Amino acid sequence: MKARTRVPRTPTDGQPTPNRGQTRCGITTCVVGYFMTMRWFAFLAAPCLLLAQQPVVQPSAGGEAWHLITPPQSSQVFARDGSLVGEIGHEWRTIVSLKSLPPFLPNAFIAVEDQRFYSHNGVDLVGIAGAIKDNLLGASRGASTITQQLVGNMHPDLVNRRDPSPMRKLREQKAAIEMTRRYSKQQVLEAYLNQINFGHGWYGVETAARHYFGKSAAQVTLAEAATLAAMPKSPVQYDPAKFPDRAKHRRDAILDLMASQKMISKDDAAAARRLPIKTAPNGGMSASAPYFVDAVRAAAERVGVKVGDGGYRIMTGLDPALQRAALSALMDETAAIETRPGWKHPTLAVHPRGNTDYLEGAVVAIDPQTGDVRALVGGRDHAEAPYNRATNGLRQPGSSFKPFVYGRAILDSMPPNTIVYDTAITITYDRQSYRPKNSDGEFLGGITMREAIAKSRNPVAVQLWQKLGADSVIAFAKRAGISTSISPYPSSAIGASVVRPIDFIGAYTTIARLGTPVDPRLIVKIDDREGKTVYERDVQTLPSALPPNAAFVLRDMMRDVVERGTATSIRRILPADVPVAGKTGTTDDNTDVWFVGMTPDIVAGVWLGFDRPQMIAAHNVAGGSLAAPIFARMLDRAGYTRASDEWSTPPSGVTSATLDRQTGKLASETTPTDRRYVEYFITGTEPGALRVNVRRLFGLGPIVF
Repeated sequence: MKARTRVPRTPTDGQPTPNRGQTRCGITTCVVGYFMTMRWFAFLAAPCLLLAQQPVVQPSAGGEAWHLITPPQSSQVFARDGSLVGEIGHEWRTIVSLKSLPPFLPNAFIAVEDQRFYSHNGVDLVGIAGAIKDNLLGASRGASTITQQLVGNMHPDLVNRRDPSPMRKLREQKAAIEMTRRYSKQQVLEAYLNQINFGHGWYGVETAARHYFGKSAAQVTLAEAATLAAMPKSPVQYDPAKFPDRAKHRRDAILDLMASQKMISKDDAAAARRLPIKTAPNGGMSASAPYFVDAVRAAAERVGVKVGDGGYRIMTGLDPALQRAALSALMDETAAIETRPGWKHPTLAVHPRGNTDYLEGAVVAIDPQTGDVRALVGGRDHAEAPYNRATNGLRQPGSSFKPFVYGRAILDSMPPNTIVYDTAITITYDRQSYRPKNSDGEFLGGITMREAIAKSRNPVAVQLWQKLGADSVIAFAKRAGISTSISPYPSSAIGASVVRPIDFIGAYTTIARLGTPVDPRLIVKIDDREGKTVYERDVQTLPSALPPNAAFVLRDMMRDVVERGTATSIRRILPADVPVAGKTGTTDDNTDVWFVGMTPDIVAGVWLGFDRPQMIAAHNVAGGSLAAPIFARMLDRAGYTRASDEWSTPPSGVTSATLDRQTGKLASETTPTDRRYVEYFITGTEPGALRVNVRRLFGLGPIVF
């Protein structure tokens, strides 16, 4: 029981206000009241009087419930702008000193929990007498002091506050008196304010202020301080985010108590009462990023920093705006998919409890210059399904693997206008026959490599795999950063070997950075509670996987995927002057869909599928129609729509020419405008008519400058 100053009851407190007339009783009620008084006095007052008059007995070893101990703290995860995006630890707590707090914050707790805190010896006899009277009259309230509450909350193994027995009360009172004898009131109050449970796994006033109001405890207003002081009675019932009206009523009563106890003026109390209850969105964090925080914890522990022990400050490169946009785009688009006519699977909104057989997704966005993970979503509902699909999932990438096949072909001096054949083929290996098909069931015949990647023709990619050699394509993919095993079978050319999303998307930085991949970075640095940096990770570029001229040509080919190919849905969302290159992916039986793409500012990928692989739907399922819009909406909502011509200037070693899109040959005066386009070549692989015959050039005579 708590020695709170009596707060007037309201219907929201669970009981109506007692009527004074109802306290008058007959003979029977008075007799019952007499015995009730004796019971409460014996239970509450007698042990206190005994303890107050006798010297305190030293507790036995292992039973020192009067000790002030340092409670566990959490580690904090910060975004690139310094805002909080998560905490790591069983109890989210950051310890603060009493002197750092505005005086009205601790006073609010004293006013309602223990108004004689500074005058009693840890047990408040006056409060006990008042509690006996109020309980006798039907207005139940407790009589535990702040010190007693602290004893029980700090040492629940020694003093179980749920135990109603007199012996528990005796142990609690003994410890409270001893605690008061050994520690100053300021030490006790500071420990109490750092110990309190405020619900949601949030402990202490600093964490509560940060998550309820989006600010430190040192910055809370008088009204917010009183709101926090309302919560120890019941963190659930007076949660200001869930029950603002209920929290406001109790807050206002506490403000009145503070005024009546001369802690604040009546004018200040009245002004604070006029303010509405206003809590911070996302639990006081700049973005909802639980999967990202999980990934950060795993990354920290891999390098030996036990952030779960608490007290660390972890700096990351997360962009809160992009993280919010990634989550909202994934949630909105998947919910829309689940409302399509004929949807046969459970949905996130309607599914059996404990069953996660609804459509899942993952999004990863990486800064191509630093490798910093700017956004990461590992699923649709972390509370229900915390498995991180972005960092731990292993899924087939489908045709989104094809850029690594085409990149190796360009490196092998095959120009983009090379005619390849989209036709029925049969490949025999390991006594098996493999016949790659296209999703539309058709074959286009002879087409250019540029057209083949834009239209995602499977037989072409498989033929290139065979021509180039599985080992050479696999080696290139590994240099780009793909860490999972790639089987040397022809089906791997069209994404049959599983990949880990964050690694696979990171490998696309090879193309964005013109050949030099960068390793994804989840953590920039970690400081301990003293501010000392215990871990720091520099930008880690990997060895060059592709020459800049070859990477430029590949990236330009991938722009056609967005402009004319399987990902044209992106152009319905992003402006035409925002350069976008990428590749869609859809696996056999429509079980996984992907889009991985890039702009000058970001490399990002989206995966959709089920945790237990199964067909998403029989029709209208493709990476371009399901995953690509999520990529585009994420960038649009986050403002990553910068117009740029950065990709228009090729590096050295690149030659360009105007070609006929239909024939792949040099355009002539008769080539229609809609078939004319600029093609890029690694110098030396351009059409023969463009090549300079050096011997003939010097045979013409001296060059005059």
